[in-house]
Amino acid sequence: MNDKIFDIAESVMVQYAGSEEWVFTSDELKKFAELIVRECMRMCEAAEVELLSHMLREESFGAIDAKQHISDWFEIK
Repeated sequence: MNDKIFDIAESVMVQYAGSEEWVFTSDELKKFAELIVRECMRMCEAAEVELLSHMLREESFGAIDAKQHISDWFEIK
């Protein structure tokens, strides 16, 4: 398991379950998945900014499109 995924899972457990034990309810699993999706969308935004900082405007559209597809697919705004 990727450390970043573990960190997100641990954050969910502490913030929403008040524990560090790995026992998820359905709502907690949904929140965990949502946080992963939001992190992916954030990485698309970071890629867009990075591309724009190197004057690669056309290439940045791919990052914008990827974020939009992720948002649409998972219905997260």
